[in-house]
Amino acid sequence: MEQIREQSAGSRPATKRKRILMVCTGNICRSPTAHGVLEKMVADAGLADRIEVDSAGTHDYHVGEAPDRRSQAHAARRGYDLSQQRARQLRAEDFTAFDQVLVMDGANESAARRICPESEWHRVQRLTDFCTEHSAREVPDPYYGGDRGFEDVLDLVEDACAGLLATLGMAPRKG
Repeated sequence: MEQIREQSAGSRPATKRKRILMVCTGNICRSPTAHGVLEKMVADAGLADRIEVDSAGTHDYHVGEAPDRRSQAHAARRGYDLSQQRARQLRAEDFTAFDQVLVMDGANESAARRICPESEWHRVQRLTDFCTEHSAREVPDPYYGGDRGFEDVLDLVEDACAGLLATLGMAPRKG
């Protein structure tokens, strides 16, 4: 993990928090799920002071709304609370404010790159690049499907978030 240290007179160096932004289309199903999963893994691993998580959507369809009730219900069954999140739209300044911008699929990646300064393209990756147990290239949108779709999203997101933390040298605690 890249760490930026700041030193003030007579104090210990402070480590800058790594900021991770999860992105899907409307910010009501996949990205809030990924946000909630990673946030809990970070907290459970005692890393909340080192990693900050947020989420956004490439479109403004649901700005200000809570995550889809089905996403919240399925996440809650696995111990994740999405209830305090509110949808917002991805902004150009997010690409400099966040260290990593993790998208759910190719359409999200294309939409993100359209507003991302070319100098910041290295920040944009697919969340599934961090999967260790699944070979999917995309986290499918469960919005128009049934319960299985929301469970599949959670399976992929849990795998990818654990892989992401391992890549950062901060593996989540098992248990």
